[in-house]
This record gives sequence, C-alpha cells and structure tokens, in this order.
Amino acid sequence: MISSSDRKQAVELIQEANRNGARLTYACNELNISVRTYERWTREGTIAHDQRPLAKRPVPKNKLTDQEREKIIETVSKKEFMNLPPSQIVPKTCGLLDLYCIRV
Repeated sequence: MISSSDRKQAVELIQEANRNGARLTYACNELNISVRTYERWTREGTIAHDQRPLAKRPVPKNKLTDQEREKIIETVSKKEFMNLPPSQIVPKTCGLLDLYCIRV
C-alpha cells in the first residue's frame, strides 16, 4: 500500500515528466506503476486517497469466540504438546476441545 504522501509525489513526478515531453506510459514505468493506476489516482482532477483501510469488513461467520480461543491456547500449551507441530496436535486434541476438527 502506498502512502498518500508517496502517491502525491509520484503523481507530481509523472505530471512533470509528461509536461516535459515524456509519454505517460514511460513516466509510469519509471515508478513501476501502470498507467491505469495513475488514472485511478488522478480521477476527477484530484489525487485520490487509498480507500482500503476504510472498507467495512464483516466478521467471518466461522471466527472463534474468545472462550474457544482461550481453550485452544490452554490445551496446546500443555507440556505434552509443547514439541509437536499443529498437524500432530489437532488429531490428538479434537475430542478434548469439543470443537469441530479441521484439517491442518
């Protein structure tokens, strides 16, 4: 993700190069961005800010509850599981956790 200040500087450099005769394609290539990216950034005559951080992301339906998470951490922290990888812990603990077993 490119910060707003870096995006602004990139747009200014591309515009300066373009004013001095460089083709937009070559100016964008120098900064390793596509012309389409430049066009999205400069849509409507202003430099657009990245909207991804503002996106509303729903909580996954299969997200563990805090209680389930604590139970898993408590179980896998036991001495008997200390040196085992998850692929060996999961089959051994499916009955202990009262949770759906998943494949690792």
